[in-house]
Amino acid sequence: MNNSYKQLTRSTTNRMIAGICAGIGEYSNIDPTVIRLLAVLLFFLTGPGVVIAYIIMAIVIPEAPAKQSQ
Repeated sequence: MNNSYKQLTRSTTNRMIAGICAGIGEYSNIDPTVIRLLAVLLFFLTGPGVVIAYIIMAIVIPEAPAKQSQ
């Protein structure tokens, strides 16, 4: 039985600040640029709540494991 599941992690390769938007994009198979644009749009529509949520996610969401080259 295969119990593999997707885990939300912060990106280590495609990050601008903390890798949150890239991690969400990788998790949902959406281009990270779209997620970043949505985050900026939400910031202007809702105010600093998005920044607080981003900081909390940067603390809570684990960083993706480093890929080892052989």
